[in-house]
Amino acid sequence: MVAVGEGVAVHHWFEAQAARAPEAPALLFRDQTFSYSELNAKANRIAHALIRRGIGPEMLVGVCLRRTPELIAALLGVWKAGAAYVPLDPDYPPERLTFMARDSGITVLLSDELRFPVDIEWLDPRQIPAGDAGDPGVGLEARNLAYVMYTSGSTGRPKGAMIEHGGLANYVGWAIGAYGVRAGDRVPMHSSISFDLTVTSLYPALAAGACVELLPEDQGAQSLCDALRARGEYALVKITPAHLEILATLLAPHEAAGCTRVFVIGGENLSAESLSFWREHAPRTRLINEYGPTETVVGCSIYEVKAQDSRHGSVPIGGPIARTELHVIDGELYIGGAGVARGYLNRPELTAERFVPDRFSGRPGARLYRSGDLARRRADGVLEYLGRMDHQVKIRGYRVELGEIEAALAGYPQLQSCAVLAREDEPGHRRLVAYAVPRAGEAPDAASLDGFLRRRLPEHMLPEAYVLLPGLPLTPNGKVDRKSLPRPERAAAEAAPPGSATERALAEIWARLLHRETIGVDQDLFDLGAHSLMAVRAVAQIREKFGVEVHLRNLFERPTVAGLAELIDGMSWLKAEPGGAAAGAREEIAL
Repeated sequence: MVAVGEGVAVHHWFEAQAARAPEAPALLFRDQTFSYSELNAKANRIAHALIRRGIGPEMLVGVCLRRTPELIAALLGVWKAGAAYVPLDPDYPPERLTFMARDSGITVLLSDELRFPVDIEWLDPRQIPAGDAGDPGVGLEARNLAYVMYTSGSTGRPKGAMIEHGGLANYVGWAIGAYGVRAGDRVPMHSSISFDLTVTSLYPALAAGACVELLPEDQGAQSLCDALRARGEYALVKITPAHLEILATLLAPHEAAGCTRVFVIGGENLSAESLSFWREHAPRTRLINEYGPTETVVGCSIYEVKAQDSRHGSVPIGGPIARTELHVIDGELYIGGAGVARGYLNRPELTAERFVPDRFSGRPGARLYRSGDLARRRADGVLEYLGRMDHQVKIRGYRVELGEIEAALAGYPQLQSCAVLAREDEPGHRRLVAYAVPRAGEAPDAASLDGFLRRRLPEHMLPEAYVLLPGLPLTPNGKVDRKSLPRPERAAAEAAPPGSATERALAEIWARLLHRETIGVDQDLFDLGAHSLMAVRAVAQIREKFGVEVHLRNLFERPTVAGLAELIDGMSWLKAEPGGAAAGAREEIAL
């Protein structure tokens, strides 16, 4: 581990940076810059407010804030008080947030708005009066909790992985050296604190004296794309393969070089094909595949892509980071070392199942985490990822347990049974499909089922299609025969057909992307199964067809064929039919 400061925890290193260079920029938010001393003072005021309320080591504090300086100060403030934080995404459904708050047993909630029913003390960081801004100096040990991060659970409810300060510090210290983060660098933060990808974006920068740029919250990666295009030259960008594909679609080839020194890519299997744009147009940018479950502090294994590596197939996951051991036992990858979590909060049986004694290390009490991932070791020692042993899947970088979706859907009162499958009927397009068997005499429609789940599950766990069946196919031993579940039919549009030439062209684009025969002009495209990555593909096809550069946010603001057609037709200079004289011209539409 790189020695970046005194103390056992990452916030100790941040405090050392604040003492060493108090006026250095720590955060950039919109047009405002906050120095290390300013951010440290904000965090200290929050910490003292928590301490006055009896908060200390091993206690849990909920943090439900949007991406602002108050969010970063709150996370640091919880640590400074000696406690651990539970990240709560403000965009999650209230029912899910309520479950996480109650399951974790948080004693205080840091939030600027009461977004869900809660019977605990609620503290708005913006309303904390000016007071003692000195470092509290609460004593901590490496074994103390740093955060509890909830992931999808196969039993139908999320489970909280308990990460300790020692494991987090090991990862952050290693990442500073491995990814070359230095004082004065800039690193963008563009993802939710409920997604452990954010750990890589945030803490190595603050521990090394770099500046974290808080990007606007959006759907897709538009804000990140805008930042790379306008400023670039970041030290590192942590990103999922899906978002990397979005950037490759939105950025022009000449804009690729200089975006960042390092792309750290994680969250799901990485294909060599998805790196072609960057290997060709940004050959000096380091491309690093970082593998690791939430239960082992973000990343435990990396592979840096080399110029001579294959351009096809899956990119290896490589070898372990510092103080980490990787073992392949009967085809399954087991992870040991400093980053292994304490276990799952309030789930002793699941903890015992997934965290098993480490018989290899010789360290008393050491444990291995059973990842559930299939892997193999090449002759040169490099590890390759082969897939899952269970029904866990990755959807655009998010970890999804199909069992949790099934459990939520089973709560719909008019259903007799259900199943959820991740299908990839078209290469590169994995989508969640729900199969439901209604009770006798009941006929729920897809909109009702979707609305029911939207009140219970985050966006990335919602099925793109719903299929009603008279019964689920079964294997001879009575289990659901998932291989026999039918492919969703290409449903005809239920709304008005396209009229103008622009609407017809747009409907054809979306019909291809959504794998449907037709699209109604007033149907909400995202209700039909569109998502951010698909929206980016639509932007590229609209550019090619109409010769205009539609901004990604336009698709979220006008999510129908009719709305997009009106936007395009409203451009006074676009007089030709789609594909006609105006094609080839380029103009950005920005609202």
